[in-house]
Amino acid sequence: MNVFKPLAVTGALLICLSTPSRAEPLKTMDDVGRAIDTCWKAPSDSKGSVTLSFSFKRDGTLIGKPQPTSIAVDGDDKVRQQFIASAIDALSSCTPLTFSSGLAEGIAGQVFTMPFTAPKDSDSGPMVTTQ
Repeated sequence: MNVFKPLAVTGALLICLSTPSRAEPLKTMDDVGRAIDTCWKAPSDSKGSVTLSFSFKRDGTLIGKPQPTSIAVDGDDKVRQQFIASAIDALSSCTPLTFSSGLAEGIAGQVFTMPFTAPKDSDSGPMVTTQ
């Protein structure tokens, strides 16, 4: 009996299990907001919000760096900068997103805004809007 065959099968299974599955393409801006929100974790014990302005290419990558348009964070300048950086990092690390063909057609180059608020309100989902 060949001992390497079971090892090869086990290795292949481990590779398949550790490879992330492709998510369904995002069909609406609400889907986009929820996807981005899952990437963001507010700095511990922070309170407030920052709204970021950003644009996508059709392939789901960002056009340029997201920009804060509204900042209302409790604390000193260092706390505000950490809060803003965490939101920008979340948006940057969450992309590229996978858009449905219909969403990709209309999304390219439009300017969107999204608030990042802490603590998170479980009743309302993140809203991505056009400017």
